[in-house]
Amino acid sequence: MSSQSIIKVMIGFYVVLFFAYLFGPLMVMSITAFNTPSYPSAYPFEGFTLNWFVKLWNHRAMMDGLVNSIIIGIGVICVSVPVGLAAAIVMNQIYHRARSLYYLVTVSPVLTPGVIIGISTVIFWRDFSEMTGTRGLFYKGIMLSIFGQASFISAYCLLIIMARLQRFDRAQEEAALDLGASYPQVFWHILLPFLRPALVSAAVIAFLSSFENYNTTTFAILADKTLVTVLAGEVRQGTTPALSALAVIIIGLSLFGAIAYEVAKRREERRSARIAERAKLAERGELAPADATPQPA
Repeated sequence: MSSQSIIKVMIGFYVVLFFAYLFGPLMVMSITAFNTPSYPSAYPFEGFTLNWFVKLWNHRAMMDGLVNSIIIGIGVICVSVPVGLAAAIVMNQIYHRARSLYYLVTVSPVLTPGVIIGISTVIFWRDFSEMTGTRGLFYKGIMLSIFGQASFISAYCLLIIMARLQRFDRAQEEAALDLGASYPQVFWHILLPFLRPALVSAAVIAFLSSFENYNTTTFAILADKTLVTVLAGEVRQGTTPALSALAVIIIGLSLFGAIAYEVAKRREERRSARIAERAKLAERGELAPADATPQPA
């Protein structure tokens, strides 16, 4: 066997081992969700059942925690994405010598341990609500979790939006202003459409980061529960195949989201390619200008 063949075999073995390590636990957990034993077991497979999905649905604490996690995730999106957008615009506008200090201040929450953020959030909003008489409005587990998580997740949104904003051609803004557009019109009709992919990505990252957060949430949630805190309590008491059923649902939703995104992305690429091809044909005179008008998808 030649050295090239040995290298190919080793690379193939490494790839198989890597994917087995990556997806093996997920496959085993998926099998346990459909197996009948009361303790998660993939082998021997005693019988097919959907009973663990029914028990998961009837688990009141877990369902309440799931609802709270979704509410908190949506709230974090509503806070973090606008804050990250505003911070990115300011970063792009301020004097360049002040950017290093500004960047350090805005990104520093990412470097702060989640336990400290959670405790600080509870102390700050407790004192603030007592001073302003708004304890019933702000000093709640869901509100504190949103504020605590948004304090560092907004930095993620800032970085995502900044990466897109650095490719923005400021000449488009200047041309629009020269043609009589106001600053709000430039923002809504030029800047926001350009930043739309980054805003969507930031929203998705914000929701996922909020959904799986534990360190900050476990302190800020107070007497309420999220899915992650409920799962932590369940694992301490002993795991059941109902948790495997939850994992199967999450995996299925993740795969569905990834496939849907890829399909939508490819449709958009094909649509852009058709528009570009029509524009080229129109420039060469091989297509009537009216036919070069983009058609709705």
